Amino acid sequence: MRIRKKKWAEPELSRCSYFVSDPAQYRGRWKEFFQNDNPIELEVGCGKCTFIGEKARRNPDVNYIAVDIKIDMLGVGRRNIETIFEAEGHSPGNIALVRYNVEMLHEVIGKEDGIGKLYINFCNPWPRLKHKKRRLTFPKKLLMYKRFLTPDAKIYFKTDDDGLFEDSVEYFTGSGYRIAYLTRDLHNSEITDNIVTEHEKMFSDEGVPIKYLEAVPLA
Repeated sequence: MRIRKKKWAEPELSRCSYFVSDPAQYRGRWKEFFQNDNPIELEVGCGKCTFIGEKARRNPDVNYIAVDIKIDMLGVGRRNIETIFEAEGHSPGNIALVRYNVEMLHEVIGKEDGIGKLYINFCNPWPRLKHKKRRLTFPKKLLMYKRFLTPDAKIYFKTDDDGLFEDSVEYFTGSGYRIAYLTRDLHNSEITDNIVTEHEKMFSDEGVPIKYLEAVPLA
């Protein structure tokens, strides 16, 4: 997703208590950052953070790490999170915003962190053949996620893009995952706890069915 430069993003994030400027220091010990033993869940390519903000608001006893490579996007995300939590009367204590390249995510997340759920929402489909390796569901990344996911973990993947979805089904099954649930029309499925993201609403309003799957790593 492209986003214009936000000159205010980096200064605002530098003053944000839940923005982690040096995430590598917490590899394997993210519970020290959150200062509790609550379960930790992860979103890669968190974008404008409406999903993770609402997740954190609904589930105060779960900690969330939200990763994106773009500082400007995280700046917008922080503002959205603050808006979501405004009615609660406080900033979230269960979110960590992290600027990092997902390609090297294993450098900041370790097996000891016990990541039980990983979310991939409306990532860039990278349709051109030479760019497909950049996809967040590409086999190389799925194998990397296995390095820090718990044995009973689950990956949740949503997209509007048909090509990306069909390719991703093959990526998951070919990378040692089992598809636990799949629908090509999420909003007309039995899923009842879906959090609608900004992109999801836009595509759904245009009549584009939302594709969704849940995958678990095999031993």
